[in-house]
Amino acid sequence: MKRDRPSSTARKVALNIVSLGAKPEMQDVLPDGIVDATARLLVAAEVVGEGAVRFARSRSAVAIYEAFDWMMPGQFEAFAHRKAFCEQTVRDSIAAGAMQVLVLGAGYDTLGWRLAPEFPGVRFFEIDHPATGERKARGIAGLGPRENLHLIQADLASRTLADVLGAVETWESAAPSAVVAEGLTQYLAPDAVKDLFVQCGSVTGAGSRFAFTYIGAGDDGRPDAGPWTRLTLWLLKASGEPWLWSIRPDELPAFLEGTGWSCSDPDQHNESQGQGVEHYHVALKSGHSGAGRNPAATANDE
Repeated sequence: MKRDRPSSTARKVALNIVSLGAKPEMQDVLPDGIVDATARLLVAAEVVGEGAVRFARSRSAVAIYEAFDWMMPGQFEAFAHRKAFCEQTVRDSIAAGAMQVLVLGAGYDTLGWRLAPEFPGVRFFEIDHPATGERKARGIAGLGPRENLHLIQADLASRTLADVLGAVETWESAAPSAVVAEGLTQYLAPDAVKDLFVQCGSVTGAGSRFAFTYIGAGDDGRPDAGPWTRLTLWLLKASGEPWLWSIRPDELPAFLEGTGWSCSDPDQHNESQGQGVEHYHVALKSGHSGAGRNPAATANDE
């Protein structure tokens, strides 16, 4: 991402979600309310106008996405699946006792805004670069703030996560938490990805879960973007948002060693979850305690 401008990738992903709402078969995949909330957020944040949202909801927009799906087969619908994966992990984490949720590089994601009223006893936090975060904050103000949703604007390339969250009074580093890094790791250098896990381990308690997506590595060690990998990687680099990190699913357990996290299922890497060119995984904080259901998190469900 060009550091002084809002992320173009975040805008594209959000518009993609709106367009997926025009595919009837995606209704059983997309989380409830995500399409309308995303469309409203984009307009309120002045990321795009109402005309662009109307077009994104059309079958014509869907046809365009599908016409270009040959570059990364299955990737258009993959955005719906990864949203569903991340949201289900957050819900599972809350049911297991998580008291706070941290979304890294949130972009124009609406998970926190949608879930905050449903779980009033849980604190939701989002961190994004100020260039994108300022737009997001404007949009959330337009939609209506949530008392337990906290938007943090910080450049994690220049500040540590511990430093950023240390300045937030309501963040509790010993509390069981859910961390989400959706569509983020491929834009970080390998050392930065490792450090991200280490830092997240330092600010979360036992029983925490880390939902993340990543790009698989090809035989040459580079990100595997499908049959047109070389062209795709060149286009990403030319756009200013290159993919820098990828890994084979069976290499994840070794990669996570020493970070404070471990694979949620020792055998999960053998049958990787994912869609398109992306893989999805949940890591557990070392010392996982199997915490019970948290009554405060679901007080309004009684």
